[in-house]
Amino acid sequence: MNSTGFLGGAERSLIDLMRAIRAAHPQWTLELIAAGNGGLVEEARASGINSYVLPMPAATARLGDAGAGGPAGRQFSAFGAAGKLFLSMPRLAAYARELRALMVARKPDLVHSNGLKTDLLAVWASPPRSKLIWHIHDYVSCRPLMSRLLRLHARRCDTAIANSRSVARDVGSVCHGRLKVHTVYNAVDLEAFTPVGPKLDLDALSGLPPAPADTVRVGLVATMARWKGHEVFLHALAALASRASIRGYIVGGPIYETHGSQYNLDELRGLARQLHVADRLGFTGFVKDSAAAMRALDVVVHASTQPEPFGLVVAEAMACGKPIVTSGVGGVAEIIAENSTALSHPPSDAIAMAGCIARLAGDFDLRTKLGDEGRRQAQARFDRLRLAHDLAPIYESLTAA
Repeated sequence: MNSTGFLGGAERSLIDLMRAIRAAHPQWTLELIAAGNGGLVEEARASGINSYVLPMPAATARLGDAGAGGPAGRQFSAFGAAGKLFLSMPRLAAYARELRALMVARKPDLVHSNGLKTDLLAVWASPPRSKLIWHIHDYVSCRPLMSRLLRLHARRCDTAIANSRSVARDVGSVCHGRLKVHTVYNAVDLEAFTPVGPKLDLDALSGLPPAPADTVRVGLVATMARWKGHEVFLHALAALASRASIRGYIVGGPIYETHGSQYNLDELRGLARQLHVADRLGFTGFVKDSAAAMRALDVVVHASTQPEPFGLVVAEAMACGKPIVTSGVGGVAEIIAENSTALSHPPSDAIAMAGCIARLAGDFDLRTKLGDEGRRQAQARFDRLRLAHDLAPIYESLTAA
């Protein structure tokens, strides 16, 4: 189950998971229920996975507390988020009934819920005999409503999967030991994310004139979530004003519907103009082939201002053989090696980020060294086939019970 049909990091992880399980256990029947249409559903169907779309009402899709003290900061109060949840309860209950009817008809042995909204919906909608797994890709403790709701429903979940040890500790603290949590790192499609392959024309996508031949292209590849550090990246580019050979790119666009959780392009374009970096900054919008975008960059920036649960973009950039500049906290600290695969800086520190970018921009050999080691590490740690090895025993232990 997934709460959107679009392709964000959690959704790409889900696609990798389904493909790995399908390859390792072709006798198992895998089906997807998504709360909307989009790239996730397209990818699942292309992989031969039977997919159902049960559109979530717009008001329900926008519910969330990421902007009420969660990773998006305090865009609104926890009281306001609770009020919206209360007012939407009739529509939420109606949607849960529709979902339950579909679930009862499908009779799943096991329900794998991918995302916080569907974690709760799965509790309410899963048939009694179905085993339930929560797959948690976020820190829950900072979310004022979701932490309480998950704690309240934890005993109705059979087990949880966290995408890093850091997230596993966070979930354990929220649920007070009521829930067994397994750590399973996300994987990367090493055949798609590779140093060799097509490259996007980032200048054309951004509406910029072609960059000079000696330009070092530095890009932030992320959704428009407010905690992904877009503002920090823009301030870092402003601090690099004297480095005319550096051109920045923001690769990605808003894909989630949760209220208050994302920037819009107008906000960031306005800030770029204020900082006088608009002439050397491109906004590509959402790109379907993020591997081709990464191959077009010389340096990939990961700028999250909050601890990153895992850092899928970091793992993908490593697989593409790209050097990384990262804030390096949370789950990212578990997958990088300083001065070996990445250069790191304190979260929200634009000047330190600018220093890391400048160091890589001026040292081709260092970029090559970090990129080569990143590829080796990705092959050793993030192969998609590993997912089946890690997940199948969890599935089998629950269904056997």
